[in-house]
Amino acid sequence: MAFTLSGADAIHPVLPSPVPAPYWVGFSPSAAKLIDIPLNAAGLPQDPAWLAVLAGNSLDVGSLQFSHPIATAYSGHQFGVWAGQLGDGRAILLGDIAGQELQLKGAGKTRYSRMGDGRAVLRSSIREFLCSEAMHSLGIPTSRALSVVGSDLAVRREAVETAAICARLAPSFIRIGHFEHYAALQNVERLKELADLLVKDHYPDCQSSNEPYLELFKQISARNAKLVAQWQAVGFCHGVLNSDNISALGLTIDYGPFGFLDHFQIDHICNHSDQGGRYAYHRQPQIMHWNMACLASALIPLLALNHSEEEAQTLLKEALDEFSTIYAQAWQALFRSKLGFSSSEDDDIQLIERLLQAMHDSRVDFTNFFRNLSSVSLSSTIDSIALRNDFIDRPLIDQWFTDYLVRLRAESSDDLQRKHRMNLVNPKYILRNHLAQAAIEQAQKKDFSEVARLLKLLQNPFDEQAQFQAYAIAPPPNLAAIEVSCSS
Repeated sequence: MAFTLSGADAIHPVLPSPVPAPYWVGFSPSAAKLIDIPLNAAGLPQDPAWLAVLAGNSLDVGSLQFSHPIATAYSGHQFGVWAGQLGDGRAILLGDIAGQELQLKGAGKTRYSRMGDGRAVLRSSIREFLCSEAMHSLGIPTSRALSVVGSDLAVRREAVETAAICARLAPSFIRIGHFEHYAALQNVERLKELADLLVKDHYPDCQSSNEPYLELFKQISARNAKLVAQWQAVGFCHGVLNSDNISALGLTIDYGPFGFLDHFQIDHICNHSDQGGRYAYHRQPQIMHWNMACLASALIPLLALNHSEEEAQTLLKEALDEFSTIYAQAWQALFRSKLGFSSSEDDDIQLIERLLQAMHDSRVDFTNFFRNLSSVSLSSTIDSIALRNDFIDRPLIDQWFTDYLVRLRAESSDDLQRKHRMNLVNPKYILRNHLAQAAIEQAQKKDFSEVARLLKLLQNPFDEQAQFQAYAIAPPPNLAAIEVSCSS
């Protein structure tokens, strides 16, 4: 679905700004399948014109023409503060292809760039490329990353870096901020047009509801509640959960200063710019709920078309209250699966919370603990469980493992079946910051082999992949504190 709203307050035609001598940094054959790009033996597009298109240097490839590229206006709350009009400051939507919107991030200035240069740099583009595809392979809803194209064009951030353009795909890039934008302008006509477009193309069952806009809100809220539960289950921290960075389709979008947890810290902050910890790991569900409240507020004028404003507010508040229940149910189901339970017991929540607290206290590696937990058998004695050595408080974790084995035996768990199930939900490989950094440093020397290697690894995160065993190891102390900020 192309973004088809009309009017100067909705979209702005803009051409990408060319870059000199573009070159491939990374390309995802998996994402290319979404839009039916024929590939050569090297896994790159057969038609070399794609390089120019994905660099922003051309709008034509074969019979395909992107004749109306645009940037869109949106607004939003940033770090909890109303920021007013924002918009696609460095993202240009080329158009629709095979049901996917193709967007270039870093392709130059738009009307909404404000004081920015409209460019992205190599390091952030590689991170977004790898993480988008990693999240997809983890089964988490996300925008996809088709490619990263580099250029030696100088871009100034804290230091002078080189430019890169990341090509992104999604069925729609509509955000909560788009709704907030038209609500703030009190432009009910445009707000209704946006909601109707979303219902028609992505939430068609809302059309049969007596309250289509209320149902639309409920479904957007439910998708994002389930999404943040999935983040928590793999230890993913988004880093900048501003309302303008939240997808109306419940996708993970706008990969900036993200990070996966290494040594578990429940209040981990992945964004160096987030000095107050607003977007810390344990606060993500609360912040997503807050963002859904922003959406609810923006939708009041639509419900007020058939209700009083007070009635509209009441209906949306009741719908917003469902978020916490949906999130809790999704989170509990995911962590039960991570522990290998095939049934549900009331005491499970306490067992999960006790484990997470113990992991926090001892800074246990999040991914490796859950992956290796599948090796515990019903016949295990406590002192034979190697994982207990990762914990400082040995009596406490010994009691936890005792209770865990009792729980498994109570449902007559089968060791082999449980191990298989657990290894399908507990990844062995994630995009750890130190791995991404190593790939970036090589790429800055024009060696893109590690980008390709990580892409291959992360496309099968649940498989053992013997040749990549070293990539599952937690980072050494000198690499554990790599900081990422909003500067990209």
